[in-house]
Amino acid sequence: MDQVTRLASQRAVVIFSTSTCCMCHTVTQLFRELGVNTMVVELDKEPRGKEMEKGLARLLGRSAGVPAVFIGGRLVGSTDKVMSLHLSGNLVPLLRNAGALWV
Repeated sequence: MDQVTRLASQRAVVIFSTSTCCMCHTVTQLFRELGVNTMVVELDKEPRGKEMEKGLARLLGRSAGVPAVFIGGRLVGSTDKVMSLHLSGNLVPLLRNAGALWV
């Protein structure tokens, strides 16, 4: 989990993903459309990706560890949490506070 924590703190928004996950693609696309420059970590292309994915699954309290979205170095959650924040109007202020959006 040290590697996850280190990677999650490198940018304002970090998405842990796998290249074949459609929900990962959806979340990544949402941030792109909002104008956020995300760091996407494709766990299926990382040497310790399986281990990181298992740790993320434990953190999320789910069987799947992706997508896992970190904003400002803090775990926000998976697709359902991100979409809930977006639909309630709370995602953009969170992104602004983390320095991911300037407008």
